[in-house]
Order: sequence, then structure tokens, then C-alpha cells
Amino acid sequence: MNTSAHRRAGTVGITALAVLALTFPLGATAAAAAPASTAVTNLAHLDFLLDEATPPADVDGHSTYRQDEEPTLTLPWTYADARDGGTFERVGGGPLDPETGYWGQGAYNADDVTRAAVVYIRHFELTGDDDSRDKAYELLRSVAYFQTTEGPDAGNVVLWMQPDGTLNPSAEPIELPDPSDSGPSYWLARTLWALGEGYAAFKDEDPEFAAFLDDRLDLSLGALNRQVLSTYGQWTVSDGKRVPTWLITNGADASAEAALGLAARVDAGPDRAAATALRQLAKGIAAMADGSTREWPYRAVLPWAESPAIWHAWGSQMPAALAAASVVLGDRSLARPAVADATTFTTTLLTAGGPDNGWNPSPFDRVQIAYGADSRVQSLLGVAEATGSEGFEDLAAMQAAWFFGANHAGQQMYDPATGVTYDGLQPDGTVNRNSGAESTIHGLLTALALDAHPGVKRQALSLTEVADREGLTWMEAEGAVTTTGEVSTLESWTGESSWSGDKLTLSRGDTAIFDVGTAGADRWIEPVVWSEVGERTSSTWTSGRTKLGTLQLTGPAQGLSPTAGAMHPHTLPRALPGFRDEVRVQSTRGELQLDGILIRPFVSRLVLGGDGRARTELVHSAARSPQKVTVGAGRVAVYDDRGREVRAKKDRFGALTLPAGGFAIVER
Repeated sequence: MNTSAHRRAGTVGITALAVLALTFPLGATAAAAAPASTAVTNLAHLDFLLDEATPPADVDGHSTYRQDEEPTLTLPWTYADARDGGTFERVGGGPLDPETGYWGQGAYNADDVTRAAVVYIRHFELTGDDDSRDKAYELLRSVAYFQTTEGPDAGNVVLWMQPDGTLNPSAEPIELPDPSDSGPSYWLARTLWALGEGYAAFKDEDPEFAAFLDDRLDLSLGALNRQVLSTYGQWTVSDGKRVPTWLITNGADASAEAALGLAARVDAGPDRAAATALRQLAKGIAAMADGSTREWPYRAVLPWAESPAIWHAWGSQMPAALAAASVVLGDRSLARPAVADATTFTTTLLTAGGPDNGWNPSPFDRVQIAYGADSRVQSLLGVAEATGSEGFEDLAAMQAAWFFGANHAGQQMYDPATGVTYDGLQPDGTVNRNSGAESTIHGLLTALALDAHPGVKRQALSLTEVADREGLTWMEAEGAVTTTGEVSTLESWTGESSWSGDKLTLSRGDTAIFDVGTAGADRWIEPVVWSEVGERTSSTWTSGRTKLGTLQLTGPAQGLSPTAGAMHPHTLPRALPGFRDEVRVQSTRGELQLDGILIRPFVSRLVLGGDGRARTELVHSAARSPQKVTVGAGRVAVYDDRGREVRAKKDRFGALTLPAGGFAIVER
């Protein structure tokens, strides 16, 4: 997986105000500081990050609109490090050479230039602000300059630029592809996104400039068709799973960003080539949906074809892209995986703790960043737009509240008074007070989305704390109460997944006992097991006299996966009763290599509160049958496992009937 993608990734919608309606990120400060009746979007910090550079004249393969008349480009610095007094210092990527003034990577990068352009485009479209229109124009000119316009790599994109405007195709440390314009990339995808939204914004405002943007979109679309979509309709295998071959960098996440830009272009006016590419990318993204209501990854659209074990919050705009494609192409089938993701996986994520960087497949990387939170907001609003369901808007408000303090640290992550979005929230509640381009951009994209959806904004701003949370939890294998197996420490990253801690190996006859505690509801038990290619293992799982099931596994074929062997959760056939606290496993064949156990309640819950009586409660079901749940007072809306609203049913004691796999939201 491309390492730079972990640091930066984007958000996209369709066109103009429709873009705002389908996908936007959020900012965060106290509700008292940003009344719902006022705008929460503040561009001041992003304005601060912008600088100018004048590239050398006559660089082969690189040019932009009116370069002779307007040789200077506008671009955002990559990072902004916090300094005393609430100030920031703009810095580049990698070490700085004081003699040349060059950074190991550069001062500016195409990923952030493209996404900053989208911020100003959307703000101009929403407000008509002339300054945002001008900045969008300048940033789009910069986007075009990063494109390679001739030779075998025409349409690809250079990633880094030094402060004086010199391009740096091979940065240190190396990022793939190297040189950065030698193949498909996340920055190619984001270039398509920015150019698509740019064309839609300027086609009536400045037709000549829009025509230039359209030509440049066609240039990168040519690279996409040549390098990626040329294998459309072909499939391969990754750890035994059938996956499409026509995703950008084998990523549904990167492909989603390109698809959002293509959707904007198609929505702005007829374009057969863009529509064809959009449909093909959307088909590939949709094919990455996996799991079921009770089985990993819980109907999520996975981001990376090379591993069916990984989901990450950053770049998780796959549902947003599918929703946008569904709308502009008039194809409801494309929205179905997006609805399933929102209904089952996103509710699981919210109740488990929020937009973690990575479930690999355990909740391994619990750092949370604005890009991840925004991607979930964008996807939920996209699904709401495609379906007309208020339930997904309510979920979007609950996710957006992360920026305003409704997170595990109780800390505001975006400040509408300054436009600052902090760079990250650590698992221990520590806030990274830096505020670089990516965080700033995604905080603003959510803020713009909220300003475009006043009802969602009102709800999100009122929710500033987590009052209660009960959902999926994780138990490490080495946390066994007793075991006759062997505990060993491995390098965490396997190449396609991560060991969350130590490995517990149970040879034939070995046992382990885990204390998972009692609960108010039954729970699914999901051992996360590493399986070697072709190796057969069997293990029996019990609790007291209750047999939870037998796991008979054969390591899957490697295929596209970078590593032989696979890490995967396996749901036991029978649930653990709520009154039982012990789980016992015995290996009966081969070596069971256990990372840990996912524990998923039949009913999970998240309650967010704020000043006064504001309260929103989410309950969702992972059960096969309807469940009785007790909820707080307020307006109740109930949805089935397809996201469709159904009649709320309460018994004479006030308990709500929750449909199998469905969810309910209670507001007051």
C-alpha cells in the first residue's frame, strides 16, 4: 500500500452545490463558539498555508494556463508545526538543506494542491465569494502544472515541488511510483477529482478556463484508461478473494477520489469518455464490498484489493463515490454497497470508538485524523443524498460531532474561530496540535458540508461529548487467563495486515481460556487467525457446556496479496450468551496462530450529548432476529438492514423492537 496515501487523501462530490450535498468534511470547536445559524467554514488558516512559487521557464512536459502571462503559481505548504502562542510555522516534507533551501521531499505536493483547490471551489459555489473563486483559479493552474503533458507518462502527475517551483519527481524517502509520474497514483486520482470539480465550477463562470481544465482532465483520463482501465472486466485473487484488476494502485480508496471528480464532470454536462470511466471505476469499487451483518468486514467497502484484511478511515470515500456515480449515471445498483456500508459497517465503527486509522483487521491503529472523520461524513451525506434517508444524515451529524468534542478525548479538533484543524487524536487522548494542509483541508470540507446542510450542522454542533458507548471490543491472544500454547513476538506488519500484539500459537491439543466478561446481550465471537497458504487447521471453541463452534480453515491462495498467508476474522456459528464470561479454545489439527478475538454485541450503542438537553442515541443490531432494546426519551426513527425507515414499535414497557441488522436513532 502506498505510504504517502496514509498521510494524505481526499474528499469529493459531484458538482457545485450538488458536491456540497453529497460530500463534505467538518471542522470543530464548541457549539457555543459557532452557533448553528452562522457559518462554521473559516478559510483563514488555509489562506495562511498558501504561498507562491515561480517554476523555471520552459520545463519540458510541464506547463499551465496562461503561464507566460501569469508565471507564478499558488500552492499550500504541506505542514504547519505548532509554535508558542498559538502560532504555526510552515514547513516542507523531509529534512531541509540549509544551503539549497530544498526539502528532502518538497514544500508543496500535488495531493494537497488538488484538495485545497476543491475547498475553494466548493466555498465559491456555496457562497459566491470572489476571493475563493480567485484562489480556486490559481490552485487549479498549479494542479495542471504538476501534470506531465508529453511522452510515455503523459497524464501522470509529479508529486513534489520545492519552494522555488522546481519539481522533485524522486523524493526522499522514496514514494511509489518512483519517479512519481511514472505510473498511476493517488495524486493522479486526486488530480482527476480537482479537475472534474473545477470544470463544473468554471464552465459558466469562465468558459475558456473551463475548456483548458477539460483538456487537462482528458489528458489524465487518457493515463487512467491506458494504465488502469485497460484491464476492465478482468479479475484476480487476493488471499482467496475475487477482486477487480482495474482499480487505481489496486485501491478502491484512490479510485473513489477519481470517481468523485468524474462524477462532477459528468453531472456538469455530457462527456461519454468520463461517464464510461466513471461507470467502470464504480463497478470496481462496488466489487470491494464484503462481509455480512455479522461477519467481517460487516458489509464495508474495503479500500485495498491486495488485502481483504484491511479497512482504514483515511480515504474511505468509497460509499461517497458509489452514491455520486449512482446519482449521475442513474444506476441505483451502484448505491447498494454504499447503503450497506453505511447501515452496518459505519454504525459498527461509530459504536466501537470512531474513525480509527486502521482495522488491520483488529482495531490496530486507533489514531484518528480529520481525513478519516471527514471521509465518513462525506460518505454518509453522499448516501443520504442518493437515498433521501434522514437516518444517514443523522449518522453524518454524529460523525461530524467528532470535530467538536464528541470523541474519546473530549477535545475539539476544528476551531471555526481560526480555521485550524489539529493533525490527529492519539489513542490516549493526546492531541497533535500541528495543523498541516491535509488536516486543514478536511476540517474545512466537513465545515462546508455542514454549512450546506443546516439541519445536520445544527445537530452536529449540539453534540460535544460522548455520554455512553458500547460496541465492538478487542481482546489480545496473549491476554488468555491460562494457556498451554506458545506466545511469540513478530514484526507487526505482515505485508497485508498487522499483528496487533503478540501471537499465540496453539499446537494440536493445546488450549487457551479467555475471560471476556459478561454483557447485557449475546455477543458474536470472532477469532482473528493467521493462516498459511494451503495449511489446514481445526479448533473447537466452547463456553462452559455451550459449543460455540468449530473452525476448520485452509490457508487461501495468495494471488495478488504481497504476502503468502492471510490474517482474517472468523465468526463462530453460535453466539456467546450474555451471562457467560469464559471462552475456551482447543486446537485439534495443525497450528492455530491467533492474533486475538473480536467481540461484537448483538446490540451496540452510542450516546452523544452536549450543552443543555441535547442528546442523540444510536443503537444498531448485529443479530439475526429482531431485538428488544431500551432507549432514552425523544424522537425515535428506526431503519432496517437496507437503511429503509420502518415503523417504530415499542412494547408496553417502552422497549423498542430493533430489526435484525438495523439501527435506530433517538433525538431530543
